[in-house]
Amino acid sequence: MTDMGAFQEAVTAWAAGGPGDPARELASRLPVRTVVLLEGASDVAAVSALAARRGRNLAAEGVCVLSMGGAMNIARFAALLGPPGLGLRLAGLCDEAERSYYTRGFERAGAARQEFFVCAADLEDELIRALGVPRVADLVRAEGELRALQTFLRQPAQRGRTAQQQVRRFLGTKKGRKIHYGRVLVEALDPDRVPAPLDDLLTSL
Repeated sequence: MTDMGAFQEAVTAWAAGGPGDPARELASRLPVRTVVLLEGASDVAAVSALAARRGRNLAAEGVCVLSMGGAMNIARFAALLGPPGLGLRLAGLCDEAERSYYTRGFERAGAARQEFFVCAADLEDELIRALGVPRVADLVRAEGELRALQTFLRQPAQRGRTAQQQVRRFLGTKKGRKIHYGRVLVEALDPDRVPAPLDDLLTSL
């Protein structure tokens, strides 16, 4: 839905210090019932890909999946969108290291139920473990990036890291790569191998 994209843009501008009226107007007109607060665009790609695989149109259901541009922005977004602001239901997905940011952000926003789900390290790590490193390498090959991966693995900095750590680091070495593979890895998952935090988040919506 184009309007949901406009709502995402309006909220992002509002959080950056712009006016809130465009977001309020769009929220009432669509209407939006839930906002999923995510750290970045790669998380949005993964959540959107899993929803599509399950035949769900989150925007049509009134669910806005929103990238905050960093977990430390959670308090600001939660205050604008939760009970103190638009009064929307809040949900989210975060890394273990970000749990405290989400806890405090939801608490300060007065969210009655803290419906965010926590990845052991991060979402990429969860997806790599679910698929296995050989399968991820096959996907990298299918995407035409095998040579780039091989070059990366020969770097001295990668010595001593596990294969999973190496592949995870590779996904973050080029702008846009994590976003691209957020979709690719989710689309390759067996239905019964979806990481629990991601599965639980989508089930809760």
